[in-house]
Amino acid sequence: MTTMATLQNSMTSLSLSSSSFLGQSLPPSLYSMPINRVEKPCLTVMKLKRWERKECKPNSLPVLHKMHVRIGDTVKVISGHEKGKIGEVVRLFKHNSTVIVKDMNLKTKHMKSKEQGEPGQIVKVEGPIHSSNVMLYSKEKEVASRVGHKILEDGSRVRYLVKTGEIIDSKEKWIKVFKEKKEIEKAESVA
Repeated sequence: MTTMATLQNSMTSLSLSSSSFLGQSLPPSLYSMPINRVEKPCLTVMKLKRWERKECKPNSLPVLHKMHVRIGDTVKVISGHEKGKIGEVVRLFKHNSTVIVKDMNLKTKHMKSKEQGEPGQIVKVEGPIHSSNVMLYSKEKEVASRVGHKILEDGSRVRYLVKTGEIIDSKEKWIKVFKEKKEIEKAESVA
């Protein structure tokens, strides 16, 4: 018992106070400095499989490719087993230049049951299509076309269809696309 008491006394005498470090007092700016933590959003949306490799920059960030299509664009598939079909772009993956078109390139996915006693399911899921295999499509003229860029009088840079001259980007369209996206996210979070 006496050895334990002597050990505790020696430990308390060795402990340092909060205002000193090895006998030297620290300036108040060092221990009262506020720390601001900012979480940066992850640019990569899709989780890769273990065997997939993504091209990286020297700082280990993925190389993101510029694409001629955006979410909400109407596109026509120009190659592959879905050739000739028309649909709307739902999702983009910039790290490997692929897009998901609504109700195209359907894959069968076998889902396990989440709870005991519940049966498993076989679900159809849209698979990605490489962006080089889709072309922007004009619903009015019913023609697929390459995309061009031009600057309007007000200084805004827009995309247009080369064959028809139809302007693709407009503020009303983007507002509609983002409202739909928020509604879908709210519905998913509620469910």
